[in-house]
Amino acid sequence: MASFETHIKKYDLFTADALNEQNSPPTRIEALFEACFHLIEACAAKDGIHINKHQLVRPMLLRHQAILGEGSEQVWRAFDELQNQIRPGQAYGGRIDGEALKRAEQITAIIKEACDKVLRKASSGSARNTVSR
Repeated sequence: MASFETHIKKYDLFTADALNEQNSPPTRIEALFEACFHLIEACAAKDGIHINKHQLVRPMLLRHQAILGEGSEQVWRAFDELQNQIRPGQAYGGRIDGEALKRAEQITAIIKEACDKVLRKASSGSARNTVSR
């Protein structure tokens, strides 16, 4: 199982790729997807839970409501939209869409806000368990 620190490091790396305007919109969307997955995994790791695959985010958040508490449904719904609607159209379909990138950024903000809230609560103010981006 990857540690909290490993998931945060991957979150930071993928976020940097997503912010790099030299990358194409599909690449940036893929990076946002990966960043969101690792941020959710970091929240799970703080409770000793490992989601393991992006396809398991929804069932794991439903099974382990304590991971994100009241933010669980909002996060899995947002992640589901990114995973099943936005990402495939950009990565596999014929679209290259700046509007899809904007929506992916909005979804990322929703997920980040919920995860930051949980990580701040878990750390009781420690900077170790909060994300910088």
